[in-house]
Amino acid sequence: MLFFNVPKLNIMSTTDILILAIGGLVSGIMAGLLGIGGGVMLVPLLVALDNEPIKATATSSLAIVITSISGSIQNWRMGYFKWKKVLCLGVPALITAQLGVFLAINISSYLLLALFGVLLVTNIYLVQLRKKLLAARNADNKSLNLSISRIATGGAGGLLAGLFGVGGGVIMVPLQMLLLGEQIKLAIQTSLGVIIITAVSASVTQAYAGNVLFIPGIILGCGGLLGAQISTRVLPKLPDNVVSIVFRSFLGILSIYIFYRAWLSYQGLAS
Repeated sequence: MLFFNVPKLNIMSTTDILILAIGGLVSGIMAGLLGIGGGVMLVPLLVALDNEPIKATATSSLAIVITSISGSIQNWRMGYFKWKKVLCLGVPALITAQLGVFLAINISSYLLLALFGVLLVTNIYLVQLRKKLLAARNADNKSLNLSISRIATGGAGGLLAGLFGVGGGVIMVPLQMLLLGEQIKLAIQTSLGVIIITAVSASVTQAYAGNVLFIPGIILGCGGLLGAQISTRVLPKLPDNVVSIVFRSFLGILSIYIFYRAWLSYQGLAS
């Protein structure tokens, strides 16, 4: 008895396999370096290879499962994996990831891409404002705010993971910095652990709906596994300002490309 709707396999060229492997490697490096799961690169890559946006986000989730586990194991070995912090964000993320998948399945392709672009631009803005907002926190309500902030951070990460196939780190890293007062490196390391939970939740549901391309997802994930091992070793040695600049620049470049693809998708529907 089959529990998943497995799509028919398309024969991939050697070039496509090579592109996927290299893309997975680079996304894995970004995942461990920036705590973003790698989906912000995987989704544009899969879209560029002419996959439907919904299949791109679903397949990205599968690859992110492999990448995030690899990076988190390395963080654990180095003593940077904080179970309590991961679980506090992971529980609400697990629930909201399912809502994100439901929304992704039921909206148009161009709107999904456009919202993805907005997500990237928004996070550039959030990172830039983190110091100002942290300074404005009310210390008297720290306990109440901490609980609410954890739910909001994990919930937002799960929702976006299910909706965009990005793991949720693109929002969890800046929100941890803004709402929880975490330093960027700790936020990245915690985010990578939470991404295991969000990616598994999203990919299982997407696989059941028949949207996951298993072979490309595994190729991407294996490349990401190696990349995450490299970057998690490098991260502790980098200054915070360098990591922050790379994070913002990376999101800015990808947002331009995603808006372009959203426009092309919209034009295709209108013609």
